Amino acid sequence: MPYNSRMLDIVVAPNKILVEKTKQVVVFDKKLKKTIEQMEKALDATTDPIGVGLAAPQVNIPKRIFIARPTPKAKLLVVINPIIVSESSEKGIPNQINSKKIEARKPQASKKKLLEGCLSIPDIWGNVSRKREVELEYQDIEGKKIKKTFKGFLATIVQHEIDHLNGVLFTKRVIEQKEKLYRSHKNAEGEDEFDEIEL
Repeated sequence: MPYNSRMLDIVVAPNKILVEKTKQVVVFDKKLKKTIEQMEKALDATTDPIGVGLAAPQVNIPKRIFIARPTPKAKLLVVINPIIVSESSEKGIPNQINSKKIEARKPQASKKKLLEGCLSIPDIWGNVSRKREVELEYQDIEGKKIKKTFKGFLATIVQHEIDHLNGVLFTKRVIEQKEKLYRSHKNAEGEDEFDEIEL
C-alpha cells in the first residue's frame, strides 16, 4: 500500500477493492496519520464534482477509515472503525453527495431532485433514500472512542462512506430501492446534462 508523500489516486469501478469488506484499524501511529493526510489531499484535489467524502478503499487501502468535509470550509471529519449504533426510522428525500442536481425529464416529475454520486463511479448519479439521522461509535486519529449523532447532509455522507467500508456501492442502493440511475455529460455550454440509464 502506498504511504509515501505523493497524493493517493482514487480508484474507480470495477476495481475489486470497492466491493470487499475492509479491516479494522488496530495501530494508531504516524503511518495512519500520514494516510489520513494523503486521503485529505486526494479529497481536496477533486473539482468536478467537488468531493465531500472519501473512504480508504477508494484509495486502495482496505481499512475501516473515511473522511468527510460537507462544505469546502468545514473542518475535516475523520472516522475510524465506525459502528452504527442507531438510526432514525424516517428516511429523507433522495439526498445529494457531490453537488449535482437534475431536473427530471418526465413532465409529471418537474421538481428538482438531488442526486447521489461517487468519486469512484465517475459520471454516474442516482436517487438514494438515506436515513435522516445516524448515531455512530468510532475512533479518531489518536484512537480515542467517540459517540456522535449526524443529521441531514452529513448523515447521508456518513451512510455512503460506511457502505464503502462494507463493500457496497451507491449504485447497489439505487437498484435495491428501484430508483433511477443517470449518466452525466457536458453540453456545448459546459453545463451538466443527465440521461437516464436503462436498467
